[in-house]
Amino acid sequence: MAVDTIRDGVVVSMSYVLKVDGQEVGRADADDPLEYLHGAENIVPGLEAALEGKRVGDRVDVTVPPEDAYGDYDEEDIDEFDKDEIPGAENLETGMVVEVEDEDGYVYIGMVKEVNAETVLVDFNPPLAGKTLSFSVEVLKLREADEEELDHGHPHSLDDFYEDEDEE
Repeated sequence: MAVDTIRDGVVVSMSYVLKVDGQEVGRADADDPLEYLHGAENIVPGLEAALEGKRVGDRVDVTVPPEDAYGDYDEEDIDEFDKDEIPGAENLETGMVVEVEDEDGYVYIGMVKEVNAETVLVDFNPPLAGKTLSFSVEVLKLREADEEELDHGHPHSLDDFYEDEDEE
């Protein structure tokens, strides 16, 4: 069945430019588009809502406030670790991304905020938390998701991104 509008269960192929404070921070061009499964929370809620009902060829400019994107910046979501708790801590620099495992085996990804003699300060906020996002989007292609994509909650093109979750 042909799909003519964006709705839940549709795989959307789109190009976009993402700007924050007037600076480009992300892009997907028509020759290497982003695909996502509409209704499966693959993209920020504000952008997904703005794309509902759109068609191939539609261009959309949308401004997404933090509460409909990555949330507000949380000053409490920063932790200090002893260097011996982070593998390779001697090579860390401000701005690097690190993985930290808690006592229950859960892995968290954060950004190094500060490196001191004995400790490392890690920020676990999403990099775009607290930011207003400005998207310019073009809808390139629509298709019905297959059963496996619906079960997994993302299109096949994102299998590598969701690889660990699919194996659970």
